[in-house]
Amino acid sequence: MKKLRVGILGATGTVGQGMIQLLERHPWFEVSTVAASDNSAGKNYAQATRWGLETPIPEPVARMTVQPCQPGLDCDFVLSGLPSSVAEETELQMAKAGLAVVTNAGSHRMKADVPLVIPEINPDHLDALDLQKKRIGSRGFIVTNPNCSAIGLVFPIAALDRKFKLEAVHVVTMQALSGAGYPGVASLDIIDNVLPAIDMGGEDRKIETESLKILGRWRDNQFVNAPIRMSAMTHRVNVRDGHLEAVSVKLGTKASREQVEAAIRDFTSPIDELALPSAPKPVMILESHVQRPQPRLDRDRGQGMAIVVGPVSACGVLDYKFRVLSHNTIRGAAGAAILNAELMYRKSLIG
Repeated sequence: MKKLRVGILGATGTVGQGMIQLLERHPWFEVSTVAASDNSAGKNYAQATRWGLETPIPEPVARMTVQPCQPGLDCDFVLSGLPSSVAEETELQMAKAGLAVVTNAGSHRMKADVPLVIPEINPDHLDALDLQKKRIGSRGFIVTNPNCSAIGLVFPIAALDRKFKLEAVHVVTMQALSGAGYPGVASLDIIDNVLPAIDMGGEDRKIETESLKILGRWRDNQFVNAPIRMSAMTHRVNVRDGHLEAVSVKLGTKASREQVEAAIRDFTSPIDELALPSAPKPVMILESHVQRPQPRLDRDRGQGMAIVVGPVSACGVLDYKFRVLSHNTIRGAAGAAILNAELMYRKSLIG
């Protein structure tokens, strides 16, 4: 098959680099153009970027000239790793110019007609695109993937809500340094320390609001949030990659620990039959050892796209508790956007 041409916005940044790395041998897509800030535009990509990944820059991309982030890029659709500070207007202009935009940025996530998609959880939210296209006045559109911590959290709570109807969720996160981008957190702040309230509490609110939108429904041309009480507390810890979360849940229907574990272990998704290249099988792994999951041991499972859940135990305040681990820069960022693009390709929304 002829591969679709992908433009990478924010190509010199951490998320953009991750997208380029993951697309190097992709069976459906290939990078055709890279775009970044005015400071980088016009330069050779290898010279313009401070490459921070362990594998080398793919040779075809290394030779590309960095383009400005504006309409007219030589591509079939774009993946955006832009920072939120510039993403909102830039991505909207791309969509108005007729391009599909799949973005990791948070600027559009909570807008009334923008799908916030995890393919295994809510692919039906793409139905909102018909309304969005009318608003934009273009065949182009914007699809977003969630906050890196919300992505991991939503998998087990979706499985439990499906079986037992969740009433409340409390989550405490221990988030890796790479989630702050490059150069990230100052060493004197994080060594011998834990930093609470990431982004002055903004990260707490993202987890709470985005999770409810993802678990909700697209109904009568609007998103209806899931009726779950959600509370999040976030922390930055001295780990390179891998967000670990401690989760407690209250069920709407009584269930045994074995039933709760079975709901997580036996989770199936609407995309299981689509054979998307980036979708792991299984997507959610239940560990039985009390000291798992651990970032260093478990973050790369499913090539960084799987969600690992620790053993379920009784909670003295709510009903049950467990831990969740996800790779924040792969499943939580670059890989999530690519998987969304794969879903859209299968649904003939791009290409």
